[in-house]
Amino acid sequence: MIRKNRKIIIFFMMVLDVVLVNIAYYISLNLRFDVLPGIYSLPLRSNLYYVIVFFYSICLVTILALRHLYDINSRKRAASGNIFILLVNSIGCLGLMSVCYLMRINDISRVFLLFFWILSTAFLMIRRFLVITVSRSLRRKGYNQRHVVIVGNGKLARQYIQDVRENPELGITVDGYISAVEKQELGKNLGSYEELPEILQGRNYDALVVALEPHEVFFMPKVMEAAEREGIRLEMIPFFNEFYPSNPTFDLIGKSKVINLRSTPLDNIANAVLKRTMDIVGSAFLILLTGPIMLIIAIGVRLSSPGPVFFKQERVGLEKKPFMMLKFRSMRVNASEKTGWSTGDDPRKTKFGSFIRKYSLDELPQFFNVLVGQMSLVGPRPEVPYHVNHFKEEVPRYLIRQQVRPGMTGWAQVHGLRGDTSINDRVRYDIWYIENWSFWLDIKILLKTVFGGMVNQEQLANNTDTEKSVQRKG
Repeated sequence: MIRKNRKIIIFFMMVLDVVLVNIAYYISLNLRFDVLPGIYSLPLRSNLYYVIVFFYSICLVTILALRHLYDINSRKRAASGNIFILLVNSIGCLGLMSVCYLMRINDISRVFLLFFWILSTAFLMIRRFLVITVSRSLRRKGYNQRHVVIVGNGKLARQYIQDVRENPELGITVDGYISAVEKQELGKNLGSYEELPEILQGRNYDALVVALEPHEVFFMPKVMEAAEREGIRLEMIPFFNEFYPSNPTFDLIGKSKVINLRSTPLDNIANAVLKRTMDIVGSAFLILLTGPIMLIIAIGVRLSSPGPVFFKQERVGLEKKPFMMLKFRSMRVNASEKTGWSTGDDPRKTKFGSFIRKYSLDELPQFFNVLVGQMSLVGPRPEVPYHVNHFKEEVPRYLIRQQVRPGMTGWAQVHGLRGDTSINDRVRYDIWYIENWSFWLDIKILLKTVFGGMVNQEQLANNTDTEKSVQRKG
């Protein structure tokens, strides 16, 4: 079982990280004072500084442990852990510089500290990457498994087993399920709910996964009692799983535990400030970078057909507030532009318009929408009020998209859901993005947009619901 060796593995990784940070210190000293020209004899080589770095590495590793970055069973994204390592080590190195400045220690080389920051961060990230890669590889081959038993045989149990089978890198083995009724597709039936204490007795399962349906919830006290008697971890899939967010928050009001089903990472003020800062800095830089291109496009639009250079259309933004979104005009001036949904072979498009739409160049003016706060670089694509009023009635949870600023690109768009594609799929991807937002996820989406996501295939959707919606709106 994993839990037998878990503490040993975690301790080994923590010790290894302490060693790696000290190695980074030693290499940084040699790079600065033996390789690069300059001063060759500094107190940095004294035993006192080695002791200081040793205690710094202990503090750093302790913080990472408190963040559960050494938990080999953690399902958190690897990228978020690396960002935390970068953040903590950056603050730590800046803290060392500040202490030296306050103590008037002038013999600390800033170049050395730069080397130390780069190497120590890189070593920790590389170690973590290798451990995750090796662990996932071993799990795919059937090693390092978490052995679990499922309580239930309904929709939730079937979905859990399917997810486990489709993600072998998670290292979960379902040893069987407990239910009064046998279902062959679920695997081995270990017995009924009443037999649970006898089934668990003497067994060393890693966890008991409760996947009871709403009408079976009265079995829960017996399940908890049996698991606690044998000291087995209890994990529960809520029967309202499809409505449950990825990262829920809880409030305690007296004895009532209240789950906030619509809490998102961007509700955190620090995350919101970080995202808005990236939008302001990024959009300002991109406006300067693409200014000459936008000038050329403006001339091309003006020459391609009569009408204005910019196409202004009302869209629905954050908290359902309307705003005027800017685009370069790619179509001839027409009467259906307020409600029309363009398709790949739309006869309204000009030849120049087709070109700039194919490479998403028509959307460059939206950098100004981002700069003034109406949009974000990354987020759900905004829709016109006409479509929003229909979709909110037809598509479940559609208006959750309005909890964040709409974006120039998004998680749905980099997965090919652009133009006339399934609105249900787009909403599903948008909601996942909102519930799982991180700074690194935004960076990933932007990179995917630049390297492949800017080509707009404008494929017609095969989804029947979308086709019906388009027909009603046509």
